[in-house]
Amino acid sequence: MKSRDTLIRLKRFQVDEKRRKVMQIEGMIAEFERMAGDLEREIKVEQERAGIHDPSHFAYPTYAKAAIQRRENLKRSADELRTQLDDAKAVLGEAFEELKKVELLDERDQARERAAEAAMEQADLDAIGLMRSRSAPA
Repeated sequence: MKSRDTLIRLKRFQVDEKRRKVMQIEGMIAEFERMAGDLEREIKVEQERAGIHDPSHFAYPTYAKAAIQRRENLKRSADELRTQLDDAKAVLGEAFEELKKVELLDERDQARERAAEAAMEQADLDAIGLMRSRSAPA
């Protein structure tokens, strides 16, 4: 039984690690999206300040061009992270299923042990009852 307990602890640890990885990726995606939104606002402010909204215009602000490039890089990185997130969620699901299988096996074994103990206890009680009935005066 100790090996089963150790296995359960290991599987729980693995599930927790996978869950942390999923949360970390989700946090990174949220941070990249927030940063992209901030850049979007800065681009609009710079465009309003310059009065030029066409990035192909020769006088378009250099800062706005750089911010657009950075925003696009952030969006691309967030998209790549979404792919990683899908993979991480699939791995988490598999780890969770493995944990549940081990826990179910453990529960089944414990139920068998309890049933065997109850049967032994009942047999002992039956033997005691039989001895009392034999020794009782008729």
